[in-house]
Amino acid sequence: MLTKRIIPCLDIKDGRTVKGVNFLELRDAGDPVELAALYSEQGADELVFLDITATEEKRKTLADLVYRVGERIDIPFTVGGGISSVEDVDILLQKGADKISINSSAFKRPELIDELASKFGSQCVVVAIDARQTDAGWKVHLVGGKQATERDLFGWAKEASERGAGEILFTSMDHDGTKAGFALEALAQMNELLPIPVIASGGAGSAEHFVDAFQQGKADAALAASIFHYKEVSLAEVKNALFQNNIPVRQAYKTENS
Repeated sequence: MLTKRIIPCLDIKDGRTVKGVNFLELRDAGDPVELAALYSEQGADELVFLDITATEEKRKTLADLVYRVGERIDIPFTVGGGISSVEDVDILLQKGADKISINSSAFKRPELIDELASKFGSQCVVVAIDARQTDAGWKVHLVGGKQATERDLFGWAKEASERGAGEILFTSMDHDGTKAGFALEALAQMNELLPIPVIASGGAGSAEHFVDAFQQGKADAALAASIFHYKEVSLAEVKNALFQNNIPVRQAYKTENS
């Protein structure tokens, strides 16, 4: 069985790490370069950097900040926000990214997934999907969750996979920032449907929630932000909980106080 991955996420706005609830009421969470270095040192398996206002503000990802983060870490590094072309990805890979995450741009022009997978390989392409549960089922939302669509979450995830995405990063907008646990049923359904890894995002509030994401949600990786940024739960605590539940994991090698 493949080792499960724990992934801290840096949501970036105006060069700072921020975090909100249900994609709203953002508050400062620290310097992204320092946080990235800390998480790498503490045993994170990967790091995700999302420039969350790049699409809304119609600009490119903060490439220089990506470079500064990449200089400080030695773990796989995924970057997203404002990416809409092969040229954008070229720049970010040169700046230190290992993978890129596309969201609204892929939804609006699905051929972008094919183009990036062909140019850089599927292992480089993560398709992020933000979705909310409605009376009509799970629906995809765009532009940092601000723009609702009628597209079904699972149908879009399947198309993204078929077009060459290497992973799906699924964020439940209903669970985001609530610390009430991941969207387990939707995760399990998506993992049953797709042949590629699914990263769970939205709702982590305790080490046990990560256990649930892997045991019940069948996720391949789980992402969290605020509980790590505000030192509510450490990476070591999460890894130890997984180990104790016989979930294969690369152990953290440095705790908060060591």
